Amino acid sequence: MKNVVYILLIISVIASCKSKNVSTKPNSEVVDTSEKQDTIRIANDSLEYEVIIFEAGFDSWMLRRARPRSYYSETFLEARNIQYVTEWNRRVVSSGFDRNLYEMQINYQQGIDYGFEVNYMLYHFFVFFEEKYKQNLTAHNPRF
Repeated sequence: MKNVVYILLIISVIASCKSKNVSTKPNSEVVDTSEKQDTIRIANDSLEYEVIIFEAGFDSWMLRRARPRSYYSETFLEARNIQYVTEWNRRVVSSGFDRNLYEMQINYQQGIDYGFEVNYMLYHFFVFFEEKYKQNLTAHNPRF
C-alpha cells in the first residue's frame, strides 16, 4: 500500500523528455527545491502514502488552474480519483491506447485513506493530463 501513488512517478515517464518532480505526502510543508524543474514536495510523516509526479508544466498549470483546496471535499476527490484510476488502468492493459501515455498501472484502492493532499494532487494530475494530451478519462467535466 505504501507504493500506492508511485503511479505518478510512472506517469511522468509517459509524456515528456523533460521532467518535473512533485513528491507529495499529505498535510505538510511545500518546499520549492529546484528552479529549473519547479519541484514541489509535500510531505507528512504520519501517513505512508506519497505522490510523485514528473511532468513538465504541472506546477505552473496548478498555479494557474487549480481551485483552492477548500473548494473540494475529500469525498468528491476520492470518488473522481477512483473513476480516473479505473479508466487509466483499463487503458494500460488495453491494446488500443498509446503505450507512451499509459505505461504503468496506478495502485489506488477504494476504502484506503490516502489523505486530502494525495487525493487533491492526484485529481489535478488527471485533469492536467486530460487537457495536455487531449484525453478523456471520464465523462465528467472537471471542477475549476
